[in-house]
Amino acid sequence: MIPKIILGAGPYATRRTIGYLFGKGRANEHVDPHLVASWNGFAPDPGRSPHRDPKDAMAQLVAQLDQPVKMLGDKAPKDTVWHCPVRAAPEDPILTDAQWADIARRIVAAAGIAPEGDEHACRWVAVRHADDRIHIAATLVRQDGRRPERGYDQRAVQREARKIEIDYGLRQLKQGDGTGAKRPTSKEHFKAKRLGQDAATRDVLRLRVRRAVAAAADEAEFFALLEATDVIVRLKLGPSGDALGCNFALPADTNDKGEPVFYAGSTLSPDLSLPKIRKSLATTGSEPATTRSGNPWHQAAAAAERIPHHLAHDDDRAAQGQLVALGTTLDLLPVAAPAALRTELERAAAAFERATRSRITADLASTRALHRSVQVIWRDRPQERDGTGLAMLLDAVLTAVAFAVHWHRTHQHAQQEAAAAQALVHLQIAYGQVAEPVLTGLAQRTPSDQTKRRFAHHLQEAVPEHAERILNDASWDALATVLAEAEAAGHNAVTVLDQALGQRTLDDAHSPARALTWRIRRLGERHAPGPRAQAAMAGNTAQRPGIPAAHPTAGVPLQQQPPARRR
Repeated sequence: MIPKIILGAGPYATRRTIGYLFGKGRANEHVDPHLVASWNGFAPDPGRSPHRDPKDAMAQLVAQLDQPVKMLGDKAPKDTVWHCPVRAAPEDPILTDAQWADIARRIVAAAGIAPEGDEHACRWVAVRHADDRIHIAATLVRQDGRRPERGYDQRAVQREARKIEIDYGLRQLKQGDGTGAKRPTSKEHFKAKRLGQDAATRDVLRLRVRRAVAAAADEAEFFALLEATDVIVRLKLGPSGDALGCNFALPADTNDKGEPVFYAGSTLSPDLSLPKIRKSLATTGSEPATTRSGNPWHQAAAAAERIPHHLAHDDDRAAQGQLVALGTTLDLLPVAAPAALRTELERAAAAFERATRSRITADLASTRALHRSVQVIWRDRPQERDGTGLAMLLDAVLTAVAFAVHWHRTHQHAQQEAAAAQALVHLQIAYGQVAEPVLTGLAQRTPSDQTKRRFAHHLQEAVPEHAERILNDASWDALATVLAEAEAAGHNAVTVLDQALGQRTLDDAHSPARALTWRIRRLGERHAPGPRAQAAMAGNTAQRPGIPAAHPTAGVPLQQQPPARRR
């Protein structure tokens, strides 16, 4: 159940609100509008007065609601109308008028508009014009001339809505923490429909601004990227001429004067105010995006593989920073992915956006490697022969998002947990579309049975706790192929396998063979060690069968290895 509070101002605010509630609606969506409850139980009902002119009944209702406001004259508050639509979920049962009346009374009591038993409370009505919703309208002067005490009424109403959901067996929404982005209004949705947009302007702007923040190396590039994506920017300047904030608009979204409708960055999302955008750019844009050499797909995948370790072992601020970086990765991935995957990846990014914010302040210091690698992917669009880079990055991202679900759950971030879980569904669909063809192609080149037995023997010695799962995994043939290819490129297959096993535990891997396939593919595409290095590695391996005496990453150097978790 979703209640939302809207305030109205001006001498005709009550008339406008009541006129809308008993009218046809902006898209003729109002069906049989009628009162289900009121402050006194017998207010005039313009929708159910068959022997009266509806306009007369409406004028009488407006006059009665406005009476306490008119009594104050010039001392009346600026905001005189409190309007709260309350909508049930599509899958909820259809409630009766009596049930909606009870819900309305509970909402106005929770908000401080009309506390239970208060005979001098504000005047209010609840209008129903659809099976799944009511609109509550009240005037913001009590009948004794005082103002209602409605501090933090939005939070109070949301808390009451959660109780109502339980009492009436409705879909239970997640409790928020005040860090969520503002939802588009009904008016914005209808306007988007008229403009032929797939989404409301607010949502379109949020996506484009977030993507520009993720892609830009500095503030100048940020504004250039917005211009390139048809976003109009209007800066708010201080007395010194410095920019203090910025508003965003789309060219096609205009008001009745033909002027663009601007949205402040902070109203698109709490992290899109100009000061927070600048802070993000300063943290992640301190070095050119092209300074690192190597395959950016591999670098991004390796960095994403370390996110679960950060979430499990770092302090909360650093862990929150990893979630921000993960969101940045998802924002940019649809641009670099094949067209067939973009819809699911964009849905994953839109869902995970909610999981990137909480009351915990993010420390982004440890996120630069992932951020810069994804920026290079976005800028250079590095091509691969079979899509392996995207597949291995998505594999790492899937595990990271699964850890994000658990992290938010342990911190009791209900909305963020649900958002991450929703993103996981879309990512799994996209991953299946890109990974299955790659894994099938690798499996078709599987080496001889003798070679596979040799690899299997080492697995059984190195990780006996996972060996059976790996050997029975559908991706075992693909894993054997990349091991054989690494060996053909001059690597020691045993050493490469040990290095892959040492990068991170397989305990949380949905498919350990698949996880190892991507790790070994990255390792195998690096330069093979020379004869001396191979001899040294062979000596180390000989000291202890199965697992080298040295750290498992000895031999072929790995950049920024996380601590190994081997049993």
